[in-house]
Formats: sequence, C-alpha cells, structure tokens
Amino acid sequence: MNEKEAAIVELIRRNPYLSQQEMAESLGISRPALANLISGLMRRGIIRGRAYILAEENRVVAIGGANVDRKFHLKASAQAGTSNPSTVSSSVGGVARNVAENIGRLGHPVSLLTVAGNDADWQRIEQATAPHVELSHAALLPGRTTGSYSAVLNPDGEMAIALADMDVYDDLSPDYIDAHAPVIQGAALAVIDLNCPKETVSHVQELSRQSGTELAVVPVSSPKMDRMPDDLDGITWLICNRDETETFTGIPVEDESSWKEAVRFLLKKGVQNAVVTAGAKGVMAGNADGIRHFPAISEVRVEDVTGAGDAFVSGLLHGHLSGLGFDEKIRCGLVNAAKTLASDATVRPELSAQQLKSEMEELR
Repeated sequence: MNEKEAAIVELIRRNPYLSQQEMAESLGISRPALANLISGLMRRGIIRGRAYILAEENRVVAIGGANVDRKFHLKASAQAGTSNPSTVSSSVGGVARNVAENIGRLGHPVSLLTVAGNDADWQRIEQATAPHVELSHAALLPGRTTGSYSAVLNPDGEMAIALADMDVYDDLSPDYIDAHAPVIQGAALAVIDLNCPKETVSHVQELSRQSGTELAVVPVSSPKMDRMPDDLDGITWLICNRDETETFTGIPVEDESSWKEAVRFLLKKGVQNAVVTAGAKGVMAGNADGIRHFPAISEVRVEDVTGAGDAFVSGLLHGHLSGLGFDEKIRCGLVNAAKTLASDATVRPELSAQQLKSEMEELR
C-alpha cells in the first residue's frame, strides 16, 4: 500500500461508517480521487464490505461517452476542396464525461459509466477527470480505441463540421449496465447520453423507473435521435437542441408557436420536463405547469461553442439537485452555458457552486 491507501485503511479501522466526503476532507484529497483509491483497495481484497460508505444525498451517475476532442481553429472561413490554414488544440470531452465533470466541479458526488480502449487517449481522460468524477466502473476493452471527436471551427467560433469515431460505445450494452446496476439504483439522478445503443437507453430507463432514480436524457446529435426509447414515460428531463427535436418530433421549429408545439409533443409522450435549446434564440422549456421561453444570455463574447450545450445541461441539473424553482434551474443552465461560451475550455476550470452562484447574480 502507498501512503494514501494506508491512511484510508486507518481511517476506516477507526470508524467504518465514515462517509467518503469526511474521509476525503480528512486526507486533503477530492472525493472522486478517494473513491478511486477505495476501489483499488477493494479489488485487492484489502477492504471487504462497504459499511464505511453512507448514502450520499444527490449522488449522480453519468452514462455514455468519454472522448478526446480535437479542435481545428480555421484562420479564415472554410473552403471546400483545398487545404485550410488552422491551429489545432485538443482536450478531453464526451457528453456524459463533460456533464459529469461539470457536476463534480459543482460539488455533487458523481460516477461515470463508460467504455474505452486501454490506450493513451483513455489515460489522458482519466488524468483530467478523476479529480472530479469517480471512474472505477469504466470498462477498458482490449482491441478497442477510445472515442474521439474532431470539430472544425470557423474564425467566429461556430462549428463548420465535426467528425466522430464512436464505435466503442456499441459495447455500452445492457449486460454492462446490469453489472453496474447498483450504481444506478443507488443514485438520486442518472444522466444518459445517446452514444449508448437504444436498448441500453431503454434498459437504464426501466432500471431508473424501478428504483425511483430520476433520469435525464441528453442527445448527442440528430442522427442518434433514433436511439430514443419508444416510450418516454419515466424520463425526468429531456434536453435537446432544435435540430435534434425536429428529427425526433417531425415538427419544423420555425417560430415560437412551433417551438412550443415541439415541447408540448415531448410532454405528451411522457417526459416530465422538456427543454428545447436554440442557441442565441434561447430555450423553450415546460412541464405540467406550462411552457415558456427563456432568452439566451447575450452579454458574453463567444470564444468556442464546444461544451456549451453540456454546460447548459449540467447547470440545469445542478439547479434541480439543489432544489431551485423551475425558472432558476433553467437560468443556472443558461449562465453556465454563457460562461462556457466565453471560455476556450470544454469544461471551464474555475467552475464551482459558489462561482456559478456569483455569476447568476452578476448576470441577473
């Protein structure tokens, strides 16, 4: 055992009922880092049983993609059929991973269920994510490569085209979910992205329904909307952009009336809270109490659109987990998205619950 592991064992020996948060604070490390160390001790048989872990309020599990994102920043508008001068940057990403890191930075205990290759890209993801997210349930698959996403951005930061290598997520199967079912059943909230196969999304939906775990579904692109369950009953939050909504509902979202009609369609299908985003035009959101428009926050300079949608989802769910009213939940998402747009990071490093609270006051 190393020094940190020995200290964990001593803490548990003194009090097997310490929570992970109490142990993390005592050792001066993050809760996700502690969870990863504990998982290693359990695999080696040094710790047996889980009496020391108390139920933690507002635990979240995110299920889906964890990628390496590569961004090609064009120096001039894209021209087809020729070489385009650009600069290149890369970072870790993936919708489920991005949401998990945002939520972890906002102070909620969060685990990530994902699959990846046992390669350098996964090592990079692990290094960046582990301080904020518990990763012990991730499956590293021989012969597979970790998911990757490449975006070509125009000089104004808007996306020209994006390319995705996501074949590894075919292995996010119902069998994998069954192996980790207690993680989902013990969570307050599960968040699943549509990198997962349709049968997996439906399986998580049923597990959540049976255990009383709230469920948020986050699409990743219009082509993957065919992975939505046929029955939307039991989905607490469905958060789509306009293109994804049009693909799923068949309703062209051209004005406020059709925008509301699309939200109404999702609610009638069984979703408890439906949200349709439209970039600079804001958000249309509703539930049984009604449907209303929320304008986007415009007083920010757009640096990079990558990650803004995931930041919106995360801010909204943070507001939900914090017990805020419906309008304030949406504002949490809008503010986090706006501040992420102004950052060149997919998940902004300064994010915390207190930081977001201050920003909501600043932009009120």
